[in-house]
Amino acid sequence: MAADEIIHQSVRLRIMAALNSLERREALEFTRLKAIVNATDGNLGAHIDTLATAGYVDVEKLFVGRRPQTRVKATSIGRRAFRGHAAFLRAILDEAEQPGKRVQRRTRQRPL
Repeated sequence: MAADEIIHQSVRLRIMAALNSLERREALEFTRLKAIVNATDGNLGAHIDTLATAGYVDVEKLFVGRRPQTRVKATSIGRRAFRGHAAFLRAILDEAEQPGKRVQRRTRQRPL
């Protein structure tokens, strides 16, 4: 099990956590997501682009009345990647909380 380097960055991790808390087809509006992850417009936009390029999120641009609206939702691939990364992080935390259960590595003894 390994870290997902795309999701591992803290803002992207928060984005994916927020999106994964929604129902499968549900999306978050950009300004709501910005408030949740506490990011600037440009910062959030750059991280969403990275996640979209990886196939982890879909971005939908609409007009509501005359106002543009950007909505973001996690893809199936993104949800799977998030679950895998969350399991990776849980394993690290579990190991830290139970140091006595660590697997001891055997070291080779060099001949003198």
